[in-house]
Amino acid sequence: MVKYKLLALIAAVATASSAAFVPPAQPPPTQSTTFALSSTKSPTTKTTSRAKKSVRERTSEEAVSLIRDVVQAAFDAGPRAAPSRTLQAYIAITRTLQDFSPVQRPGRQAEQFSAPVALRKLFERLGATYIKLGQFVASSPSLFPNEYVLEFQKCLDATEPIEWNVVKKIIEKETGPITDNFSFIDKTPLASASIAQVHAAKLKTGEEVVIKVQKPQIDNLLKADLNFIYIASRVLEFLQPDFERTSLSAVAGDVKSSMLEELDFEKEAENIEEFRAFLRDQGLRDSVTAPRVYREQTTKKVLTMERLRGVSMVDAESIRTITNDPESLIITALNTWTTSVMNMPWFHADVHSGNLLVLDDGRVGFIDFGMVGRVGEKTFNAVSELSSAMALGDYEGMAQALCNMGATDEDVDVQKFGRDIEQVMSDMANVSPDIAAVGVSGDGTVQAAISFDENEVTNMYLKILAPDLNTSTDARMVALQSADKKVEVIV
Repeated sequence: MVKYKLLALIAAVATASSAAFVPPAQPPPTQSTTFALSSTKSPTTKTTSRAKKSVRERTSEEAVSLIRDVVQAAFDAGPRAAPSRTLQAYIAITRTLQDFSPVQRPGRQAEQFSAPVALRKLFERLGATYIKLGQFVASSPSLFPNEYVLEFQKCLDATEPIEWNVVKKIIEKETGPITDNFSFIDKTPLASASIAQVHAAKLKTGEEVVIKVQKPQIDNLLKADLNFIYIASRVLEFLQPDFERTSLSAVAGDVKSSMLEELDFEKEAENIEEFRAFLRDQGLRDSVTAPRVYREQTTKKVLTMERLRGVSMVDAESIRTITNDPESLIITALNTWTTSVMNMPWFHADVHSGNLLVLDDGRVGFIDFGMVGRVGEKTFNAVSELSSAMALGDYEGMAQALCNMGATDEDVDVQKFGRDIEQVMSDMANVSPDIAAVGVSGDGTVQAAISFDENEVTNMYLKILAPDLNTSTDARMVALQSADKKVEVIV
Protein backbone atom coordinates (compact mmCIF):
# COMPACT_ATOMS: atom_id res chain seq x y z
CA MET A 1 0.00 0.00 0.00
CA VAL A 2 2.89 2.33 0.82
CA LYS A 3 4.28 1.85 -2.70
CA TYR A 4 1.04 2.92 -4.39
CA LYS A 5 0.62 5.96 -2.18
CA LEU A 6 4.19 7.05 -2.95
CA LEU A 7 3.53 6.64 -6.67
CA ALA A 8 0.40 8.71 -6.38
CA LEU A 9 2.34 11.37 -4.48
CA ILE A 10 4.74 11.61 -7.41
CA ALA A 11 1.75 12.40 -9.59
CA ALA A 12 0.66 15.19 -7.26
CA VAL A 13 4.11 16.71 -7.07
CA ALA A 14 4.51 16.50 -10.82
CA THR A 15 1.36 18.52 -11.31
CA ALA A 16 2.57 21.27 -9.02
CA SER A 17 6.31 21.50 -9.70
CA SER A 18 7.43 23.52 -12.68
CA ALA A 19 10.39 21.18 -13.00
CA ALA A 20 7.94 18.45 -14.01
CA PHE A 21 6.32 20.43 -16.80
CA VAL A 22 8.49 19.11 -19.63
CA PRO A 23 7.54 16.23 -21.92
CA PRO A 24 9.78 13.18 -21.38
CA ALA A 25 12.34 12.60 -24.10
CA GLN A 26 11.83 9.40 -26.08
CA PRO A 27 13.82 6.81 -24.06
CA PRO A 28 15.81 3.92 -25.50
CA PRO A 29 13.48 0.95 -25.99
CA THR A 30 15.77 -1.32 -24.01
CA GLN A 31 15.60 0.80 -20.87
CA SER A 32 12.16 2.34 -20.61
CA THR A 33 8.84 2.78 -22.32
CA THR A 34 6.37 5.67 -22.07
CA PHE A 35 2.61 5.34 -22.42
CA ALA A 36 0.67 8.58 -22.84
CA LEU A 37 -2.55 8.32 -20.91
CA SER A 38 -4.18 11.23 -22.70
CA SER A 39 -4.34 8.95 -25.74
CA THR A 40 -6.66 6.16 -24.79
CA LYS A 41 -7.15 4.46 -28.15
CA SER A 42 -5.83 0.93 -28.51
CA PRO A 43 -6.09 -1.44 -31.49
CA THR A 44 -9.02 -3.16 -29.82
CA THR A 45 -10.76 -0.01 -28.63
CA LYS A 46 -13.37 1.41 -30.95
CA THR A 47 -13.67 5.13 -30.57
CA THR A 48 -14.41 7.97 -32.91
CA SER A 49 -11.20 9.90 -33.57
CA ARG A 50 -11.51 13.63 -33.33
CA ALA A 51 -10.51 15.62 -36.40
CA LYS A 52 -7.41 17.71 -35.91
CA LYS A 53 -7.95 21.43 -35.65
CA SER A 54 -6.17 23.76 -38.04
CA VAL A 55 -5.12 27.40 -37.88
CA ARG A 56 -7.97 28.24 -40.28
CA GLU A 57 -10.44 27.33 -37.54
CA ARG A 58 -9.05 30.00 -35.24
CA THR A 59 -11.54 32.69 -34.31
CA SER A 60 -10.92 36.42 -34.36
CA GLU A 61 -11.12 36.40 -30.54
CA GLU A 62 -8.25 33.89 -30.37
CA ALA A 63 -6.16 36.01 -32.74
CA VAL A 64 -6.82 39.13 -30.66
CA SER A 65 -5.86 37.20 -27.51
CA LEU A 66 -2.54 36.17 -29.07
CA ILE A 67 -1.78 39.74 -30.18
CA ARG A 68 -2.62 41.01 -26.71
CA ASP A 69 -0.21 38.48 -25.13
CA VAL A 70 2.56 39.43 -27.58
CA VAL A 71 2.16 43.14 -26.82
CA GLN A 72 2.05 42.51 -23.05
CA ALA A 73 5.18 40.33 -23.19
CA ALA A 74 7.05 42.96 -25.20
CA PHE A 75 5.99 45.63 -22.68
CA ASP A 76 7.12 43.47 -19.72
CA ALA A 77 10.50 42.73 -21.32
CA GLY A 78 11.22 46.37 -22.19
CA PRO A 79 12.46 47.99 -25.42
CA ARG A 80 16.11 47.04 -24.96
CA ALA A 81 15.52 43.37 -24.26
CA ALA A 82 15.44 41.98 -27.80
CA PRO A 83 18.56 43.74 -29.17
CA SER A 84 20.52 43.01 -25.99
CA ARG A 85 19.66 39.31 -25.90
CA THR A 86 20.25 38.93 -29.64
CA LEU A 87 23.77 40.31 -29.23
CA GLN A 88 24.45 38.09 -26.22
CA ALA A 89 23.18 35.03 -28.10
CA TYR A 90 25.45 35.86 -31.05
CA ILE A 91 28.48 36.16 -28.76
CA ALA A 92 27.61 32.95 -26.90
CA ILE A 93 27.19 30.93 -30.10
CA THR A 94 30.36 32.37 -31.67
CA ARG A 95 32.52 31.60 -28.62
CA THR A 96 31.13 28.11 -28.29
CA LEU A 97 31.84 27.33 -31.94
CA GLN A 98 35.34 28.78 -31.55
CA ASP A 99 36.11 26.35 -28.70
CA PHE A 100 35.78 23.44 -31.12
CA SER A 101 37.04 25.10 -34.30
CA PRO A 102 40.23 23.66 -35.88
CA VAL A 103 41.36 27.26 -36.43
CA GLN A 104 42.70 28.52 -33.11
CA ARG A 105 44.84 31.39 -31.87
CA PRO A 106 48.55 30.60 -31.29
CA GLY A 107 49.01 28.63 -28.09
CA ARG A 108 45.44 27.30 -28.01
CA GLN A 109 44.22 23.89 -29.03
CA ALA A 110 40.72 23.03 -30.21
CA GLU A 111 38.60 20.92 -27.88
CA GLN A 112 37.34 17.58 -29.13
CA PHE A 113 33.71 18.10 -30.06
CA SER A 114 31.09 16.71 -27.70
CA ALA A 115 27.43 17.64 -28.08
CA PRO A 116 26.71 17.65 -24.31
CA VAL A 117 29.79 19.79 -23.59
CA ALA A 118 28.98 22.22 -26.41
CA LEU A 119 25.37 22.60 -25.28
CA ARG A 120 26.39 23.08 -21.64
CA LYS A 121 28.93 25.78 -22.60
CA LEU A 122 26.29 27.52 -24.73
CA PHE A 123 23.72 27.45 -21.92
CA GLU A 124 26.22 28.92 -19.44
CA ARG A 125 27.11 31.74 -21.85
CA LEU A 126 23.46 32.51 -22.57
CA GLY A 127 22.96 33.31 -18.90
CA ALA A 128 20.59 32.71 -16.01
CA THR A 129 17.52 31.36 -17.82
CA TYR A 130 19.46 28.71 -19.70
CA ILE A 131 21.58 27.80 -16.66
CA LYS A 132 18.29 27.09 -14.88
CA LEU A 133 17.26 24.86 -17.78
CA GLY A 134 20.65 23.16 -17.52
CA GLN A 135 20.05 22.52 -13.82
CA PHE A 136 16.75 20.90 -14.73
CA VAL A 137 18.55 18.61 -17.18
CA ALA A 138 21.08 17.71 -14.48
CA SER A 139 18.32 16.87 -12.01
CA SER A 140 16.19 14.78 -14.40
CA PRO A 141 17.97 11.49 -15.17
CA SER A 142 14.70 9.85 -16.19
CA LEU A 143 14.04 12.44 -18.91
CA PHE A 144 17.43 13.01 -20.55
CA PRO A 145 20.34 10.86 -21.82
CA ASN A 146 22.89 10.02 -19.16
CA GLU A 147 25.76 11.87 -20.87
CA TYR A 148 23.76 15.12 -20.81
CA VAL A 149 22.73 14.63 -17.17
CA LEU A 150 26.36 14.12 -16.14
CA GLU A 151 27.68 17.07 -18.15
CA PHE A 152 25.00 19.47 -16.92
CA GLN A 153 25.87 18.62 -13.31
CA LYS A 154 28.42 21.41 -13.77
CA CYS A 155 25.53 23.88 -13.92
CA LEU A 156 24.68 22.92 -10.32
CA ASP A 157 28.09 23.83 -8.95
CA ALA A 158 29.10 27.28 -10.13
CA THR A 159 28.63 29.97 -12.73
CA GLU A 160 30.75 32.99 -13.58
CA PRO A 161 30.90 35.21 -10.44
CA ILE A 162 30.45 38.96 -10.48
CA GLU A 163 33.16 41.27 -9.14
CA TRP A 164 33.26 42.22 -5.46
CA ASN A 165 32.91 45.96 -6.21
CA VAL A 166 29.55 45.24 -7.89
CA VAL A 167 28.42 43.02 -5.02
CA LYS A 168 29.43 45.63 -2.45
CA LYS A 169 27.36 48.33 -4.17
CA ILE A 170 24.28 46.07 -4.21
CA ILE A 171 24.63 45.17 -0.52
CA GLU A 172 25.05 48.80 0.55
CA LYS A 173 22.23 50.02 -1.66
CA GLU A 174 19.87 47.41 -0.19
CA THR A 175 20.93 47.25 3.49
CA GLY A 176 23.02 50.36 4.14
CA PRO A 177 26.76 50.75 4.84
CA ILE A 178 28.47 47.38 5.29
CA THR A 179 30.26 48.53 8.46
CA ASP A 180 26.89 49.22 10.12
CA ASN A 181 25.75 45.59 9.85
CA PHE A 182 28.73 43.34 9.21
CA SER A 183 32.13 43.01 10.89
CA PHE A 184 33.45 40.92 7.99
CA ILE A 185 32.47 39.85 4.47
CA ASP A 186 34.58 37.46 2.41
CA LYS A 187 35.16 39.07 -0.99
CA THR A 188 35.53 35.64 -2.62
CA PRO A 189 32.08 34.06 -3.10
CA LEU A 190 31.26 30.69 -1.56
CA ALA A 191 29.12 29.94 -4.60
CA SER A 192 27.87 31.65 -7.73
CA ALA A 193 24.57 30.46 -9.16
CA SER A 194 22.36 31.54 -12.03
CA ILE A 195 20.58 34.46 -10.38
CA ALA A 196 22.70 35.17 -7.30
CA GLN A 197 26.00 34.56 -5.57
CA VAL A 198 26.72 33.85 -1.92
CA HIS A 199 29.39 35.37 0.34
CA ALA A 200 30.40 34.29 3.84
CA ALA A 201 30.15 37.03 6.44
CA LYS A 202 29.89 37.80 10.15
CA LEU A 203 27.35 40.13 11.71
CA LYS A 204 28.36 42.90 14.12
CA THR A 205 26.67 40.79 16.81
CA GLY A 206 29.02 37.86 16.10
CA GLU A 207 26.82 35.37 14.20
CA GLU A 208 28.30 33.63 11.15
CA VAL A 209 26.06 34.19 8.14
CA VAL A 210 25.94 33.96 4.37
CA ILE A 211 24.72 36.80 2.17
CA LYS A 212 22.85 35.87 -1.00
CA VAL A 213 23.15 38.76 -3.45
CA GLN A 214 21.05 39.00 -6.60
CA LYS A 215 23.10 39.62 -9.74
CA PRO A 216 22.54 43.00 -11.42
CA GLN A 217 19.98 43.25 -14.25
CA ILE A 218 19.05 39.59 -13.79
CA ASP A 219 15.35 40.49 -13.56
CA ASN A 220 15.38 42.14 -17.00
CA LEU A 221 17.32 39.21 -18.45
CA LEU A 222 14.89 36.61 -17.11
CA LYS A 223 11.83 38.59 -18.19
CA ALA A 224 13.20 38.90 -21.74
CA ASP A 225 14.03 35.19 -22.04
CA LEU A 226 10.91 33.86 -20.37
CA ASN A 227 8.59 36.16 -22.30
CA PHE A 228 10.21 35.01 -25.53
CA ILE A 229 9.71 31.35 -24.57
CA TYR A 230 6.08 32.01 -23.60
CA ILE A 231 5.26 33.91 -26.80
CA ALA A 232 7.01 31.28 -28.94
CA SER A 233 4.83 28.60 -27.35
CA ARG A 234 1.66 30.70 -27.83
CA VAL A 235 2.46 31.27 -31.50
CA LEU A 236 3.24 27.58 -32.01
CA GLU A 237 -0.07 26.55 -30.45
CA PHE A 238 -1.92 29.13 -32.54
CA LEU A 239 -0.37 27.88 -35.78
CA GLN A 240 -0.70 24.21 -34.82
CA PRO A 241 -3.83 23.93 -32.65
CA ASP A 242 -3.35 20.22 -32.03
CA PHE A 243 -0.40 21.15 -29.81
CA GLU A 244 -2.88 22.62 -27.33
CA ARG A 245 -3.38 19.19 -25.79
CA THR A 246 0.23 19.44 -24.48
CA SER A 247 -0.61 22.73 -22.73
CA LEU A 248 2.70 24.08 -24.00
CA SER A 249 1.94 27.75 -23.38
CA ALA A 250 0.49 26.99 -19.94
CA VAL A 251 3.70 25.14 -19.09
CA ALA A 252 5.79 28.09 -20.30
CA GLY A 253 3.61 30.48 -18.31
CA ASP A 254 4.01 28.41 -15.16
CA VAL A 255 7.79 28.21 -15.60
CA LYS A 256 7.87 31.96 -16.16
CA SER A 257 5.92 32.81 -13.00
CA SER A 258 7.91 30.30 -10.94
CA MET A 259 11.31 31.58 -12.04
CA LEU A 260 10.34 35.24 -11.65
CA GLU A 261 9.12 34.44 -8.13
CA GLU A 262 12.68 33.38 -7.31
CA LEU A 263 13.80 36.99 -7.76
CA ASP A 264 11.93 38.08 -4.62
CA PHE A 265 14.28 37.23 -1.74
CA GLU A 266 11.77 38.48 0.82
CA LYS A 267 9.38 35.79 -0.42
CA GLU A 268 12.16 33.22 -0.13
CA ALA A 269 12.85 34.41 3.42
CA GLU A 270 9.17 33.84 4.22
CA ASN A 271 9.38 30.33 2.75
CA ILE A 272 12.41 29.50 4.90
CA GLU A 273 10.69 30.71 8.06
CA GLU A 274 7.57 28.66 7.25
CA PHE A 275 9.71 25.56 6.69
CA ARG A 276 11.52 26.10 10.00
CA ALA A 277 8.12 26.39 11.72
CA PHE A 278 7.06 23.15 10.02
CA LEU A 279 10.20 21.38 11.33
CA ARG A 280 9.44 22.68 14.83
CA ASP A 281 5.80 21.58 14.73
CA GLN A 282 6.73 18.12 13.42
CA GLY A 283 9.46 17.66 16.05
CA LEU A 284 12.17 17.33 13.38
CA ARG A 285 14.63 20.01 14.45
CA ASP A 286 17.03 17.50 16.00
CA SER A 287 17.55 15.78 12.63
CA VAL A 288 16.70 18.43 10.00
CA THR A 289 17.19 22.16 9.74
CA ALA A 290 16.99 25.19 7.47
CA PRO A 291 18.95 28.43 7.94
CA ARG A 292 17.71 31.17 10.23
CA VAL A 293 16.88 34.38 8.37
CA TYR A 294 18.13 37.77 9.58
CA ARG A 295 15.29 40.04 8.52
CA GLU A 296 16.98 43.37 9.26
CA GLN A 297 19.66 42.56 6.67
CA THR A 298 17.24 41.09 4.11
CA THR A 299 15.54 42.81 1.17
CA LYS A 300 14.13 41.78 -2.20
CA LYS A 301 17.66 41.53 -3.61
CA VAL A 302 19.76 40.60 -0.56
CA LEU A 303 19.07 37.62 1.73
CA THR A 304 21.11 37.20 4.93
CA MET A 305 20.94 33.76 6.55
CA GLU A 306 22.62 31.59 9.16
CA ARG A 307 25.64 29.77 7.74
CA LEU A 308 25.14 26.01 7.66
CA ARG A 309 28.44 24.11 7.56
CA GLY A 310 28.28 20.78 5.78
CA VAL A 311 28.75 18.85 2.55
CA SER A 312 26.56 17.98 -0.42
CA MET A 313 24.23 15.01 -0.04
CA VAL A 314 26.02 13.29 -2.94
CA ASP A 315 29.53 13.66 -1.44
CA ALA A 316 29.63 10.10 -0.11
CA GLU A 317 33.28 10.20 0.97
CA SER A 318 32.85 13.29 3.14
CA ILE A 319 29.55 12.03 4.55
CA ARG A 320 31.24 8.90 5.85
CA THR A 321 33.49 11.10 8.00
CA ILE A 322 30.34 12.54 9.62
CA THR A 323 28.23 9.40 10.13
CA ASN A 324 28.53 5.63 9.89
CA ASP A 325 24.93 5.36 8.70
CA PRO A 326 24.55 7.43 5.49
CA GLU A 327 21.42 5.45 4.62
CA SER A 328 19.60 7.02 7.56
CA LEU A 329 20.31 10.49 6.13
CA ILE A 330 18.57 9.84 2.84
CA ILE A 331 15.63 8.30 4.72
CA THR A 332 15.43 11.42 6.89
CA ALA A 333 15.58 13.71 3.86
CA LEU A 334 12.93 11.75 1.91
CA ASN A 335 10.61 11.47 4.91
CA THR A 336 10.95 15.19 5.68
CA TRP A 337 10.23 16.22 2.11
CA THR A 338 7.28 13.79 1.84
CA THR A 339 5.86 15.03 5.15
CA SER A 340 6.17 18.64 3.98
CA VAL A 341 4.14 17.83 0.86
CA MET A 342 1.40 16.39 3.03
CA ASN A 343 1.37 19.06 5.73
CA MET A 344 2.42 22.35 4.13
CA PRO A 345 0.66 24.50 1.52
CA TRP A 346 3.81 24.23 -0.65
CA PHE A 347 6.90 22.04 -0.96
CA HIS A 348 10.56 22.56 -1.89
CA ALA A 349 10.62 22.12 -5.68
CA ASP A 350 14.38 22.43 -6.31
CA VAL A 351 15.97 19.68 -4.21
CA HIS A 352 19.08 18.99 -6.29
CA SER A 353 22.49 18.04 -4.89
CA GLY A 354 23.47 21.68 -4.35
CA ASN A 355 20.45 22.40 -2.13
CA LEU A 356 20.56 19.42 0.23
CA LEU A 357 23.38 19.27 2.77
CA VAL A 358 24.69 16.92 5.44
CA LEU A 359 25.82 19.19 8.27
CA ASP A 360 28.88 18.65 10.45
CA ASP A 361 26.60 17.76 13.38
CA GLY A 362 24.87 14.99 11.37
CA ARG A 363 21.65 16.83 10.58
CA VAL A 364 20.19 17.26 7.09
CA GLY A 365 20.07 20.86 5.89
CA PHE A 366 17.60 22.17 3.30
CA ILE A 367 18.62 25.40 1.55
CA ASP A 368 17.49 27.59 -1.38
CA PHE A 369 13.72 27.98 -1.04
CA GLY A 370 13.28 30.27 -4.03
CA MET A 371 11.39 27.68 -6.09
CA VAL A 372 8.43 25.97 -4.44
CA GLY A 373 5.52 23.91 -5.77
CA ARG A 374 1.92 23.58 -4.70
CA VAL A 375 -0.58 20.73 -4.91
CA GLY A 376 -4.16 21.95 -5.39
CA GLU A 377 -7.09 20.39 -3.54
CA LYS A 378 -8.58 18.96 -6.74
CA THR A 379 -5.31 17.26 -7.66
CA PHE A 380 -4.77 16.03 -4.11
CA ASN A 381 -8.21 14.42 -4.03
CA ALA A 382 -7.52 12.79 -7.39
CA VAL A 383 -4.21 11.48 -6.04
CA SER A 384 -6.06 9.96 -3.10
CA GLU A 385 -8.44 8.22 -5.50
CA LEU A 386 -5.56 7.07 -7.70
CA SER A 387 -3.54 5.62 -4.83
CA SER A 388 -6.54 3.68 -3.50
CA ALA A 389 -7.40 2.37 -6.98
CA MET A 390 -3.79 1.29 -7.60
CA ALA A 391 -3.67 -0.57 -4.29
CA LEU A 392 -6.92 -2.40 -5.09
CA GLY A 393 -6.05 -3.11 -8.72
CA ASP A 394 -9.16 -1.16 -9.75
CA TYR A 395 -8.27 -0.11 -13.30
CA GLU A 396 -11.52 1.71 -13.97
CA GLY A 397 -10.99 3.60 -10.71
CA MET A 398 -7.49 4.53 -11.89
CA ALA A 399 -8.97 5.76 -15.16
CA GLN A 400 -11.56 7.87 -13.34
CA ALA A 401 -8.92 9.33 -11.00
CA LEU A 402 -6.69 10.27 -13.93
CA CYS A 403 -9.69 11.87 -15.65
CA ASN A 404 -10.35 13.88 -12.48
CA MET A 405 -6.69 14.91 -12.50
CA GLY A 406 -7.07 16.22 -16.05
CA ALA A 407 -4.96 13.57 -17.79
CA THR A 408 -7.42 12.82 -20.60
CA ASP A 409 -9.70 14.36 -23.18
CA GLU A 410 -13.09 15.45 -21.88
CA ASP A 411 -15.03 12.86 -23.93
CA VAL A 412 -13.03 9.80 -22.90
CA ASP A 413 -14.82 6.48 -22.32
CA VAL A 414 -13.75 5.68 -18.75
CA GLN A 415 -14.45 1.94 -19.03
CA LYS A 416 -12.39 1.58 -22.20
CA PHE A 417 -9.70 3.79 -20.71
CA GLY A 418 -9.58 1.46 -17.71
CA ARG A 419 -9.14 -1.56 -19.96
CA ASP A 420 -6.27 0.18 -21.75
CA ILE A 421 -4.60 0.92 -18.41
CA GLU A 422 -5.04 -2.72 -17.39
CA GLN A 423 -3.31 -3.81 -20.60
CA VAL A 424 -0.45 -1.37 -20.03
CA MET A 425 -0.01 -2.49 -16.43
CA SER A 426 -0.10 -6.12 -17.49
CA ASP A 427 2.58 -5.56 -20.12
CA MET A 428 4.80 -3.69 -17.69
CA ALA A 429 4.22 -5.86 -14.64
CA ASN A 430 7.93 -6.27 -13.99
CA VAL A 431 8.82 -2.57 -14.14
CA SER A 432 8.29 0.17 -11.54
CA PRO A 433 5.99 2.95 -12.82
CA ASP A 434 6.55 6.66 -12.42
CA ILE A 435 3.75 9.15 -13.06
CA ALA A 436 4.75 12.52 -14.48
CA ALA A 437 2.77 15.54 -15.64
CA VAL A 438 3.55 16.81 -19.11
CA GLY A 439 1.26 19.81 -19.23
CA VAL A 440 -1.06 22.04 -17.22
CA SER A 441 -3.97 24.08 -18.50
CA GLY A 442 -5.10 27.49 -17.41
CA ASP A 443 -7.65 26.12 -14.93
CA GLY A 444 -5.06 23.96 -13.20
CA THR A 445 -5.95 20.63 -14.81
CA VAL A 446 -3.06 18.45 -15.83
CA GLN A 447 -2.05 16.41 -18.88
CA ALA A 448 -0.15 13.35 -17.66
CA ALA A 449 1.77 10.27 -18.73
CA ILE A 450 2.90 7.07 -17.09
CA SER A 451 6.61 6.58 -17.71
CA PHE A 452 8.38 3.36 -16.82
CA ASP A 453 12.05 4.04 -16.23
CA GLU A 454 14.66 2.51 -13.94
CA ASN A 455 16.38 5.86 -13.48
CA GLU A 456 14.19 7.98 -11.20
CA VAL A 457 15.16 11.40 -9.89
CA THR A 458 15.75 10.32 -6.30
CA ASN A 459 18.05 7.51 -7.45
CA MET A 460 20.86 10.04 -7.59
CA TYR A 461 20.85 10.07 -3.79
CA LEU A 462 19.78 6.47 -3.23
CA LYS A 463 22.49 4.92 -5.41
CA ILE A 464 25.20 6.92 -3.64
CA LEU A 465 24.10 6.78 0.01
CA ALA A 466 21.65 3.87 0.20
CA PRO A 467 22.09 1.44 -2.71
CA ASP A 468 20.23 -1.34 -0.86
CA LEU A 469 17.31 0.79 0.36
CA ASN A 470 13.85 -0.23 -0.86
CA THR A 471 11.69 2.87 -0.45
CA SER A 472 8.50 0.87 -1.04
CA THR A 473 8.96 -1.67 1.75
CA ASP A 474 11.42 -0.19 4.24
CA ALA A 475 9.61 0.28 7.56
CA ARG A 476 11.44 3.54 8.21
CA MET A 477 9.80 5.29 5.26
CA VAL A 478 6.77 7.50 5.72
CA ALA A 479 3.38 6.11 4.57
CA LEU A 480 0.94 8.64 3.22
CA GLN A 481 -2.59 9.09 4.45
CA SER A 482 -4.86 10.09 1.61
CA ALA A 483 -7.84 12.29 2.31
CA ASP A 484 -6.94 14.30 5.40
CA LYS A 485 -3.28 14.96 4.53
CA LYS A 486 -2.10 13.37 7.78
CA VAL A 487 1.10 11.35 7.94
CA GLU A 488 1.51 7.94 9.51
CA VAL A 489 4.97 6.60 10.29
CA ILE A 490 5.14 2.81 10.08
CA VAL A 491 7.25 1.24 12.82
